[in-house]
Amino acid sequence: MGLLGGSRTARASRGGLPSGDAALLRFPAALELLEADFWIQYNELGGIQDPEVPGGTGNPLYTAALAVLDEDMDQYIHDNTDDEITHHQFLNAYLMSKGEAPANLDPFRTLMGSTATGVNTDLIGHRLTNLTQLTVDTSWWTRYRDDSHNPDLDPNHVFPQAVPTLGVNQHTAIPRTDADTSDPTFLQAIANTAGFHFPTIEQGGNSLYPSLAQRATHEETIRILISIGPTETMHFQTWSDKAGNAPPLMDVIDPVTGVHVTFPDLDVSDPLLKKNLIMPEPCPFLDPSLPICSIIRPTKTQGVAMGALTFLTNMGLFIGQSPAFFAYMTGLAQAADHAHHGRG
Repeated sequence: MGLLGGSRTARASRGGLPSGDAALLRFPAALELLEADFWIQYNELGGIQDPEVPGGTGNPLYTAALAVLDEDMDQYIHDNTDDEITHHQFLNAYLMSKGEAPANLDPFRTLMGSTATGVNTDLIGHRLTNLTQLTVDTSWWTRYRDDSHNPDLDPNHVFPQAVPTLGVNQHTAIPRTDADTSDPTFLQAIANTAGFHFPTIEQGGNSLYPSLAQRATHEETIRILISIGPTETMHFQTWSDKAGNAPPLMDVIDPVTGVHVTFPDLDVSDPLLKKNLIMPEPCPFLDPSLPICSIIRPTKTQGVAMGALTFLTNMGLFIGQSPAFFAYMTGLAQAADHAHHGRG
């Protein structure tokens, strides 16, 4: 219905794709559209603008602040942006090749975004996502360093935050205007926020794809999901490594909102926080009686699509979006969660 182009009650389309499998591909296609939107914003300001990822002219001050985390940040941002663009383009093209409606978020490109030097001015007021009011959950940092707990087996366990102040209030990960680049300390806090936002996003895809794949029926659907998913894992590990290089900053105050943020020194001996422990520690898996195993976690499939949408919403990524946007995304998520292996 609506943007989906009509309801589907048949088990399979004329292309032979079970309707449940179509839902399992349409939801991540929408998420990849959203990811591409915010990665494009990052690339315009702090990446490499070229024919592969066009748009924007770069913001030298922001780019320099990001380079404090790693001198190749601009290249990594560019390549991550390119990856997400290809993901949504492929997923939607595949759906259409099977006679299925693609994910379509064009009616919701209404958010302002940054007006700082370097942005694509044609896209001001035409963004899908909001990078200026983020609440960033950094508990993934300790989740992947904890060898005793797995959220699939211990859903009530609270993993500590790596950067507690990012997990409360709202923080900008890009300069909102050129005024945000005038104070080097605040600009570094913005770059540090981006540095932790990158892996926070990618660890979500890292779990989402294998969780969705468990619900798929069609062999190609499973192949697509398990082929895209590992690229998100590659992104996650790259960014988790760079986040550890964020320079410590004490009680930096946003001059616009008055929000405070502190970035602790993560070059510590505590194994839950030690910055170079970027390989996933083994943890309990499937049953506590079995040996611990190094795995992606969580990967439980029940309610995973709605869980992903809720996670991104709570992050503040959609602040300013319309009720119609949330209704559309909720419909896609519920359809994906309704799909089951062996059932249309």
